[in-house]
Amino acid sequence: MRILLINPNTTASVTDLVAGHVRAIAGAGVTLVPATGRFGARYIASRAAAAIAGHAALDAFAAQGAGCDAVYLACFGDPGLAALREVSPVPVVGMAEAACRAAQAGGRRFAIVTGGVLWGPMLTEFVAGLGLDDHLTGVRTVAPTGGEIAADPEAALGLLAAACTACVREDGAEAVILGGAALAGLAARIQPAVPAPVLCSVEAGTRAVLAAAAGARAGRQAEAPPLASLGLSPALTALLAGD
Repeated sequence: MRILLINPNTTASVTDLVAGHVRAIAGAGVTLVPATGRFGARYIASRAAAAIAGHAALDAFAAQGAGCDAVYLACFGDPGLAALREVSPVPVVGMAEAACRAAQAGGRRFAIVTGGVLWGPMLTEFVAGLGLDDHLTGVRTVAPTGGEIAADPEAALGLLAAACTACVREDGAEAVILGGAALAGLAARIQPAVPAPVLCSVEAGTRAVLAAAAGARAGRQAEAPPLASLGLSPALTALLAGD
């Protein structure tokens, strides 16, 4: 099994962090192809950065997607997910979508905690787009961005635990997603302090992409017409042109 792991941030250390967790879950039978965004934000924390990241995700797929059995878009917020599914012949799993669907399994009400204040409305809209807004109790953010948390996770543990606990005690969440590629591994560390299950978005996405690859579910959702373009990378130009 061969999985393309796309981190559309441009910080390679975040790619390495996520890849390490994915490999630990996937085991020796899976070959991981890590791809870091070739351009764009160091870490996505705004709508503008997310829009650019969608392009970077397509660019990475065009360059490195050949021969893969599935694609893991490893960025909470899933920038470019629908576009990737339009052009990919293999399944594409988004970290945020996978985590939300896992959190609401069995009809649970869930919350999301992540870094970066601008993610609040962005993720609320994202969950509504999935049709899961009736299950969402709210999104709480902490001031440090994901990139800042990745640089100093120890400093953020107390903030994250407090936000997750507030989601349960004040908002009524029955599960909390700790969202973000840079927060990989932190859910288990704060779980003892939180009175409800804390889901790691990286782990949820990993399990979903492994299941998708093993199940050989359909990839491309729509046959897009050939697209003439200007200024894109040669690989992306060829992919969109249908070559």
